[in-house]
Amino acid sequence: MKRNEELNKITSVKEWDFIVIGGGASGLGSALDAVSRGFKTLLLESHDFAKATSSRSTKLVHGGVRYLAQGDIGLVREALKERGLLAKNAAHVVKNQSFIIPNYTWWEGIYYKIGLSVYDFLAGKLSLGKTKYISKSKTIEKLPTIAQENLASGVVYQDGQFDDARLAINLTQTIIEKGGTAVNYIKVINLIKNDSNKIVGVVAEDQFTKQQYKIHAQVVINATGVFTNHILNMNNPKHGKFVVPSQGIHLVLDRSFLKSEDAIMIPKTSDGRVLFVVPWHNRALVGTTDTLLENESFEPRALEEEISFVLNTARQYLAKKPTREDVKSVFAGLRPLAAPKDGSKSTKEVSRSHKIVTSDTGLISIIGGKWTTYRKMAEDTINEAMKVHRLGTTTSKTEHLSIHGNVKPETVDRNHHLYVYGSDIPMIKALQKSQPEYSEKIHPDHPFTIAEAVWAVRNEMAETIEDILARRVRLLFLDARAAIDSAHKIAVIIAKEKRYSEEWIHEQEKEFIELAEGYLLTPYSPNNQP
Repeated sequence: MKRNEELNKITSVKEWDFIVIGGGASGLGSALDAVSRGFKTLLLESHDFAKATSSRSTKLVHGGVRYLAQGDIGLVREALKERGLLAKNAAHVVKNQSFIIPNYTWWEGIYYKIGLSVYDFLAGKLSLGKTKYISKSKTIEKLPTIAQENLASGVVYQDGQFDDARLAINLTQTIIEKGGTAVNYIKVINLIKNDSNKIVGVVAEDQFTKQQYKIHAQVVINATGVFTNHILNMNNPKHGKFVVPSQGIHLVLDRSFLKSEDAIMIPKTSDGRVLFVVPWHNRALVGTTDTLLENESFEPRALEEEISFVLNTARQYLAKKPTREDVKSVFAGLRPLAAPKDGSKSTKEVSRSHKIVTSDTGLISIIGGKWTTYRKMAEDTINEAMKVHRLGTTTSKTEHLSIHGNVKPETVDRNHHLYVYGSDIPMIKALQKSQPEYSEKIHPDHPFTIAEAVWAVRNEMAETIEDILARRVRLLFLDARAAIDSAHKIAVIIAKEKRYSEEWIHEQEKEFIELAEGYLLTPYSPNNQP
């Protein structure tokens, strides 16, 4: 993945079969589906891959226990099938995660055991393991930090966990390996239409050089998630609202709040939502919320009431009560929900399943969905595009397509932080050995090494400090203070690799620190001095 090489490919093709706008889950999935069917495919992302929603999930690959409670069996069955396929196609980033529901009345245990046995049944042969009922003492043994007063029992079920931004990079690598083209920091600023008012391409602008490209294609796919309405506006200013953004926030706490390899799932919080406490990269990830917002943003911020809600709910269920000072990082993500017809405000009524919308101009937009079902969404999108644009009948090839980095599940050593690189691990280890400083840590409190930053610049199209510290290694999301402390070091690495000036280093650092301070709940002071 080298950005200059990908940029050169843009102008070397006279007409693409597909241009996909958006480098998140649905865009990457659509581009991979198209290229694996043999189409000349170009993916354009205005920021970095997975910059918006697709790096800010709860890190779960799941059928959606709450959709089961809502009776949406079709969505659950589809998601469980996709969960199983993803665990096979990207075994290095997806792992089996056991969840425990703590029950505080005797009947809850029976209720959830029955409900989750249906969940297992729907997964069929792709099930990750059987649901079990466990006693109060066993629940405490497995979850030593759970609130014990009135605890009656526990129900253990299996679901999947993954690293979202890492999977996005692996999908980009796979697209390029299959002969497709994908470029970050290229923003689509206009659509090109012919005399019959049909879309025949896009005008795109390089966000670094401001160079503009006129790129022609048979099909343009709008896979911009919460920004779908922007592209629809370019297409037709009177289109109406197709997507509403709903915000979910996550607080990251020290591992001492969850001294367990098992995750906690609270199925009914005070406002009827689900709360997860999940082990992730040696931290405890707590979330999420569901707040409808008026406007979308690339850097959404957690609202004060969301922070209080997550902290208060966590305090009810954890023996060690988290405070604002304990939060290592807070990040917010926006879900692109298909807008309800009646304009209602409840996110519970808004569909989590995906929709494909075809405009009169031939623009194909994919709306809604979630990471777990990204592959199926992509398959449906390309099927629809082929039908509308009469591109023949080749079928999707992605159901059993191995994604870059994939290895045999039994060879994955999850105790070593490099496991998310899968088949690239030997190259990163070789890089660590190539120069003494490459094996040094980026930050003393975290396992990530300098070699990973160098690798990200050379092989994963990382262009900024944020690309590296937020999405190639996950330091910003795990510990925002540590990320701020590491900003200078990373800026120097990028500048050395790309021959940038001192001034660039200074600018980049300033920009990143300003951004990273938004991930803190208490003001930053150097060297963690309060």
